[in-house]
Formats: sequence, C-alpha cells, structure tokens
Amino acid sequence: MSSSFGTLLRVTTFGESHGRAVGAVLDGLPAGLALGEADIQAQLDRRRPGQSTLTTDRSEVDQVRILSGVDHGRTLGTPIAMRVENRDQRPGDYGEMDTVPRPSHADYTYRVKYGIAASSGGGRASARETIGRVAAGAVADKWLRENFGIDIVAWVTTVGDIAAPNLNLETLSRQSVDAHPARCPDPKTAARMAELIAAVREAKDSVGGIVACVCRNVPAGLGEPVFDKFEALLAQAMLSIPAAKGFEIGSGFAAARMRGSVHNDPFIEKSGRLGTATNHSGGIQGGISNGEPIVFRVAFKPPATIGLPQETVDYQGRPATLEARGRHDPCVVPRAVPIVEAMAALVIGDLILRQQARGR
Repeated sequence: MSSSFGTLLRVTTFGESHGRAVGAVLDGLPAGLALGEADIQAQLDRRRPGQSTLTTDRSEVDQVRILSGVDHGRTLGTPIAMRVENRDQRPGDYGEMDTVPRPSHADYTYRVKYGIAASSGGGRASARETIGRVAAGAVADKWLRENFGIDIVAWVTTVGDIAAPNLNLETLSRQSVDAHPARCPDPKTAARMAELIAAVREAKDSVGGIVACVCRNVPAGLGEPVFDKFEALLAQAMLSIPAAKGFEIGSGFAAARMRGSVHNDPFIEKSGRLGTATNHSGGIQGGISNGEPIVFRVAFKPPATIGLPQETVDYQGRPATLEARGRHDPCVVPRAVPIVEAMAALVIGDLILRQQARGR
C-alpha cells in the first residue's frame, strides 16, 4: 500500500477510521520553523466532523498531538509525527459489511486486493484518513506562508447544480470562505447551497460538488518535467483525496471549446517581471509555474453512504437490501476545503525543496 506522498517533503499517513488513532509523519521540513499544536489544530477544526448541520454528526474533537520533530517550539529538521485519537467509534454500525459490500465503497476492492478488509468503517479508504494530510499540510502551509509569502485559499464553488459566480481571486481569504458553513464566499449562493444540502440530508440522500483553489505568490520555475510536472503532481494529490472524481486547472475542459487565439495568455510587464494578461494556463506552462496565481478545481462525487435502502448482492452473489446506518456527510465539499489546501501546500513545498536542490 502506498501511504506516502512527496519526494523531498514527504508525508506518510497512518490509521483506520475506527482504529485507536490516525495521524501522519512529515519528513523533510527544514529546521527552525516556529510550530505548535495550535498551528495545526486550526486547519483540523475546519475539517472535523460535527462542525455544522451540513456535516456528519460523528462527534470528534480531533485534537492533535505532536510526538516528535519539534523542540521548544521549533522544528528540528527531523520527522514530525502527529497523532489524533479516534473517540466517537461505533463499529456496530458496520456489521452488515461482513456479508454485503456497500455500493460504490471500497469494501469489495480492498477484499479483492488484500484478502481482508477493516471490520468497521472504510478503514484506510475512509475520509478520516485525511486527518493526517491536513495536519501535515498545515505545517507545510505555515512554512510556505512565512518563508515565501505563498497564500493558499480553497472554497466551495459548486454544490449539485448551484454554482457560485466568478470571485475576485486577489482578495479571497479563508475568513471570507468560513463566513458560512457551506464554505462558499458568496453569501447568496452559500445560502442556496445550504438549503440544498439540508434537503438532501432530509431525503437520506447525498449530493456532490466542486472545490476551487487559488495559490497566490507561487514563484516561477517550480515543477519537474516531464513526468513530475506541477499540474501532474497537483492532479495526483487531488485525485488521491477520497470521493474526488475530477481535476482541472486554469481553463480546464473549457479549453477544448476555445481557439488558440482566445486561449493564449499574452505576456506583459508586471512590476519588473514578465507576467501574463490572462491566466487560462492556471499559473503553469510546460509543467512549470510561471509566477501567476495557480488556479484549479476538484470535483467530488456524492457520498456513497446514504440512508436510503439499496438493492445489491452479498459476497456470495445473493440478492440483498442494504440500508446504511453509518454516519455520513450529505455533501463532502464543505469539509474538503482544508484537505484541498493541505495537499496543495504539500505539493508546492516539495517542489520548492526540489528547486532549491538545484541551487536555483
């Protein structure tokens, strides 16, 4: 199993959804960063369950503990281990998993691959695994912000068929994103999204959505062509998030309907450096950052766990009716926002260290 991501800045996550704990080990972060548990906790609080009526009612405080790599409030340059205990465990909610694979979950595929699967919850396939990512990403995010001025902000841009209007990406902040539980910074759209999520929850169903992200002040020159292009690593990072089904950067799939004369980003002078008049490229050209804001979107499917009865078969192929009792989000995108930010920070941090290794 591949539970590690990154080259020079490398994160390894551990733990199952209903095990004793989950967490991560972050290796490669330079020494000297002022770091405490509160720096990490802020992002975990944005990810944790039970934070609003739009999320699962699983009650977890998700309190992080730093086990190594920090001394007297400063990173040592050694592996930073972080742990979060699982407290609100209900393995009894998953008894039917022993005989019936849940539709669109990983129960069947994990059994096929390993010959065994976690007896409760989704195990490593559960979104609870992302706690380790968010913890490690929070550390990388702080390092990027304080040493390079890099600012990463993600937000909910679509829930179902409700989409937010274009926003000012220069002024967008995490504070404006968090002003509404739907995590859409446009108040009117956020209210409509919340109504849809509430209606879906009442119907015991689920709905998908899209999270957008902007990474500002990323220096030009990052990315390792040809197979570790900047956007290729972002795509791998984002598509590794549970429930992620699509990734696009800049103009994305809309580029297929455009002409080159419209899509090309002309170069202009910007405060003593070259920049582009438009940003259809999304801040990356030829797999290398060009100094413009990096803008991408991640599509998330409707959560597979729903409260409605589903006709399926058991592991023997016999007809079965499954009615899930496990707690779940009716829509994952509000809680996915800090996960997307975390994975973006880990990618950027790794590419900065790789560029520094070139002596550039």
